[in-house]
Amino acid sequence: MTMGTDRGGPGESPPQGHDRGGPGGSPPQGHTDEVDFAVHPAAQLVPAAERERLLADPGFGKVFTDHMITAEWTAERGWHDAQLRGYGPLSLDPATQVLHYSQEIFEGLKAYRQETGPVVAFRPYANAARFNRSAARMAMPQLPEDAFVRALELLVTQDRDWVPGRPDHSLYLRPFMIATHVGLGVNQPSPSCRFLVIASPGGGYFHGGVRPVTVWLSEQYSRAAPGGTGAAKTGGNYAAAFAGQQQALDNGCDQVVWLDAVEHSWVEEMGGMNLFFVYGSGTDASIVTPALTGTLLPGVTRDALLTLAPDLGIPTEEGRISVADWRAGCASGEITEVFACGTAAVITPVGEVRGATGGWTVGDGTPGPVTTRLRDQLVGIQFGHLPDPYGWMHKIC
Repeated sequence: MTMGTDRGGPGESPPQGHDRGGPGGSPPQGHTDEVDFAVHPAAQLVPAAERERLLADPGFGKVFTDHMITAEWTAERGWHDAQLRGYGPLSLDPATQVLHYSQEIFEGLKAYRQETGPVVAFRPYANAARFNRSAARMAMPQLPEDAFVRALELLVTQDRDWVPGRPDHSLYLRPFMIATHVGLGVNQPSPSCRFLVIASPGGGYFHGGVRPVTVWLSEQYSRAAPGGTGAAKTGGNYAAAFAGQQQALDNGCDQVVWLDAVEHSWVEEMGGMNLFFVYGSGTDASIVTPALTGTLLPGVTRDALLTLAPDLGIPTEEGRISVADWRAGCASGEITEVFACGTAAVITPVGEVRGATGGWTVGDGTPGPVTTRLRDQLVGIQFGHLPDPYGWMHKIC
């Protein structure tokens, strides 16, 4: 069995020796890891009745809370002017570097209102670590992991009335960082950046709830290539994916499945989610997920499942799966289920595959028992219905 990376132990305690500083990774002399956030509550809040109306059916990523976090970084001063303030538009010069060269990164995680009362977040230090790995790849400054988590805590605590209490609803958190240098030169990374966090209450990622999705094999486009930015969570990867996703929609599919950029035959990931393949059934079931090669995003949910599944008696492996293997495995019954996982959708079953050369059904096209069991277990931990033996849930307020 090949295990994943970045798993937190009990309590998901913050890692020691935080990295920080400029695009090169070294902090400017005299700078520290301390980032102090000022709190400036908004003068006007969304009225309670209107907030409740919005929370009744928020969709996903359409409604936003009253506040946001901002912090500035420059090569000379390091991190400064960190604050919680009212949610609102940004003012950027038309020549701001992010608008022209897409030097930016982001993260996504959720806060949950548990049955017993507290509001918690799922593995925020894992997201903080990935944020800094993305920053290194995009030549952007490191943000101390404690400051990343503190920003989330401040925002969620201030806007805790926006955390939904309905089943399967949560508060989606979007930390991101943009290059703010004004100028069109491309000879160096931006010497200034801005970190922000916004929050959006949401229901299910896919309209209509959990259901098997139909996927399109993208043989014309590639998401990422060796040596590229595939392992970084940066907007350019998603912008480059829109043409493939549109192709999927044009062919009656919900999502696109990306193949390797060299041979276009090895399965990598689905849209913005990692894929898992279930082999066998019952007590003989095992799961395989494409190995991290530098072209896939190392998902926090993916990593959690590689820990959770073996504890449920389901062996895991990281390997390579070709399109031919996928098709043949479904035809023979060796592959019984396929599912995708990610922060927004949690776990989503795949029921049908389509491509330029034809398609096939996965199992009987319905959510399988392994997919359902893993989803129920993970969601149970997140919402507090089940014990959390891994210390994944971080109490906020």
